[in-house]
Amino acid sequence: MSEEKKTPGLEENFQKLEGIIGHLENENISLEEAFAAYSQGMALLKECNDQIDRVEKQVLKLSESGQLEEFQHGDGML
Repeated sequence: MSEEKKTPGLEENFQKLEGIIGHLENENISLEEAFAAYSQGMALLKECNDQIDRVEKQVLKLSESGQLEEFQHGDGML
C-alpha cells in the first residue's frame, strides 16, 4: 500500500496563515525571522488563491432541463 502525501486544504492553509501573521506581530521577531515568515506566508497565500481558482472552475449549476453545466461568470446567477 503506497502512502500519498495529502495536500493541505484551504481551511488548514488559512490557519497556517493566521499563525504566521501572529508570529509577524511579535515585537521580538528578528528581521531574518520576519522575512522568512513573510516569504512563507506569501507562498501559502498563492496556494490559497490557486485552490480557490480550482474550486471556482469546478462549480456547476443545474440548467432548466436538469443537466449539470459548468458555471460561467455573468450568467445572471448570484
